Amino acid sequence: MFGSLGVPELLLILAVALIVFGPRKLPEVGRTLGKALGEFKKATDDLKNTIEREVRVEELRQIGPAALGVIDTTTTVPRAEPGTLVPAPDPVQPPVIGPASNPPIARDAAPAAEPPFADDVPPRDSE
Repeated sequence: MFGSLGVPELLLILAVALIVFGPRKLPEVGRTLGKALGEFKKATDDLKNTIEREVRVEELRQIGPAALGVIDTTTTVPRAEPGTLVPAPDPVQPPVIGPASNPPIARDAAPAAEPPFADDVPPRDSE
């Protein structure tokens, strides 16, 4: 708790304090010392937090412009009108997630033809 101070050293310090301050003032001195140590610890914690915050802000300033260069803000998400088809996505561009990626189905569209099953396919002529 006190680093390299052991029980004998603490008893010696207590005995010297008792002799110097006397038994009546010793509790008051202890309270004052405790309050001072608490305020000192609070001030050092505040200083440490301020320094860490400033370091983080500086790192964000250095990383910020590089990260913004990666984001392409010039592209827009295509919006489809109801009843129209959305063109196939460009293979170079990543797929867009949102309303444009799931185009609406036209109500008057004909149902898609079902694929033939094995029973529907005529047998091949063996040659």
